Amino acid sequence: MSIPLLIIVIVLSVIFGFLFLWLVLARIIRKLWHFPAPAFIQPRMLAQLENKLSRPENQDITNVKLIQASAYELPFADAFLDLVYMITVLQEIPDRYRALLEAHRVLKPGGILAVTEFFPDPDYPLRSTLVKQVTGAGFVDAKVLGNFWNYTARFIKPKESLWL
Repeated sequence: MSIPLLIIVIVLSVIFGFLFLWLVLARIIRKLWHFPAPAFIQPRMLAQLENKLSRPENQDITNVKLIQASAYELPFADAFLDLVYMITVLQEIPDRYRALLEAHRVLKPGGILAVTEFFPDPDYPLRSTLVKQVTGAGFVDAKVLGNFWNYTARFIKPKESLWL
């Protein structure tokens, strides 16, 4: 079971099998945050991303540091990140609740957890299922944009939280 993670300093993005989306994201955010640092559970995924980054068309992406980490033990201090972004990965994680609690831990109060899902991913959750999972881990203020085929849900870590 692979649980690839993409970590961006101040921003944590989690992408499962969509490295091309990460390249787009890295270009967009490089002017907003210091550097994205992808972390994938499997070294093979790290190697794939390293290969993509070495291509001539991606030489403009210089704000990257590769890190290997687990969704259950992120290498960040408490309340360190502003954003955690998961793209089609949450349902792939065996202990979703534990991974969500870890995302909650590393997010600053008022930080955002964004989760994107695509149909026909075999693990595609209905919006209501995702909202129940994430709010069950202490996040609030669910806002969902998109349609049945592709949506992104945004949640907030409360400024005052009893969780963790």
